[in-house]
Amino acid sequence: MIHPSLDARHEAAADPRRWPALVLLCVAQFMLILDVTVINVALPSVGSALQLDRALLTWAVTSYTLCFGALMLLGGRLGDVYGTRRILLTGLSVFVVASLVTGLATSGPMLIGGRVAQGVGAALLSPSALATVTRLFHGAERNKALGVWAALGGAGFAAGALLGGLLTAGPGWRWVFFVNVPVGLAVLVLLPRTIAADPPAHARGVDLPGAILVTASTAAAIYGLVNAGDAGWGSAGTLLALGGALVGYAVFGLVERRSAAALMDVRILTRRPVAVGAFLMLIGTALLLAMVFLGSLYLQRVQGLPALVTGVLFLPVALVSGVAGHGAGHLVGRHGARGAAVTGLLLAAVGVTLPALLDGTAWTITGLAIGSGGVVLALVSATTTALGFISHHEAGLASGIVNTFHEVGGSIGVAVVSTVAATGIENGSSAGFGAAYATAAVAAALAALACLVLVPAGKADMPAGVHVH
Repeated sequence: MIHPSLDARHEAAADPRRWPALVLLCVAQFMLILDVTVINVALPSVGSALQLDRALLTWAVTSYTLCFGALMLLGGRLGDVYGTRRILLTGLSVFVVASLVTGLATSGPMLIGGRVAQGVGAALLSPSALATVTRLFHGAERNKALGVWAALGGAGFAAGALLGGLLTAGPGWRWVFFVNVPVGLAVLVLLPRTIAADPPAHARGVDLPGAILVTASTAAAIYGLVNAGDAGWGSAGTLLALGGALVGYAVFGLVERRSAAALMDVRILTRRPVAVGAFLMLIGTALLLAMVFLGSLYLQRVQGLPALVTGVLFLPVALVSGVAGHGAGHLVGRHGARGAAVTGLLLAAVGVTLPALLDGTAWTITGLAIGSGGVVLALVSATTTALGFISHHEAGLASGIVNTFHEVGGSIGVAVVSTVAATGIENGSSAGFGAAYATAAVAAALAALACLVLVPAGKADMPAGVHVH
């Protein structure tokens, strides 16, 4: 007697609406990823229209990634407590309304408030959307679905700069945000028809104090970094903000150790692979978003290029990133994460050194392409390091931590280079941009040296079904 395989039985019992649901969930996730980079090319137009200074332009980028990353663990927990379908639809609704508000902004505070709300919506939507994908698919189908999901990250980065240039040059910068409204509404209408309500899990509750502490602490750190560009590193405001952030993180650690419903088991960060992987993810996304931020402003404000040309010029950068992402998995699998991480960060250092030393559009794009390719190697190594040396039952927690560091790292990177390049950003001159790129190069080189010592040697086995966006 021939018995059907487990995969075949799963497929027979699977929801017939699962593939349309995957398409809709991918569209929603793609919007969230797109909004990380799509605003960068529009920044000069946004700044001119709303009379924003360098600090507010920086917050226009970082406020979204800050809330997205810092609240992601809370979003995942809310999905466990109240059901993933309810939370992802709530998050999508918040994101759509916030996109409309951001597009209608008439002042800097209104713009940043809208970006904060977008980040909150993204933090609610993204974890529950991924949990829904893993619930709908099983066996080989799940691997295919998660492969599509993982590819969204590279595609979003590739499309962000180009779409930002097209929309800014066409209907105007407000459509960078307005474009989310019709797409989001369509998904909001169709998604409930393809996803059945799921019963809430018996979770232990929601750790609001922990979520508030980690978000406020990260916001204080970014404020201190941005403020240093205007008031100096030794100013009272800068020191108080950075000191307050350190105190806040310490209190967060204490709260999480004592909470019955902790967002994060901070003890897992004492595990070297997880801590090193999280650090790699932080420095990698910091470098990547810093390069996009600096490149967009330099090409438009210093070189005088229009938004559309700037967006098109970022295509080689995106292409190199895609090729690097495709090959990184094979490289890590064959030689281990340490070699790939060190190689990637050294390439990133070389890449950003080019625009640090040589002025001009060609050198900038060449350097950013090399640098972004190297960063992608480091990011794949980060995921493998953090998740490949731990037990299967710890994979979900470690994945959440790595995803959080992924988003928060981008905020920190933009804040640092914005401060170093403050003069050039404010005056539209090349002054400061070289120093900012040099700062990124030094950070990448130091991180490469650290990885040479800290990243575990040998190959790691990734737990099945774990994906980092």
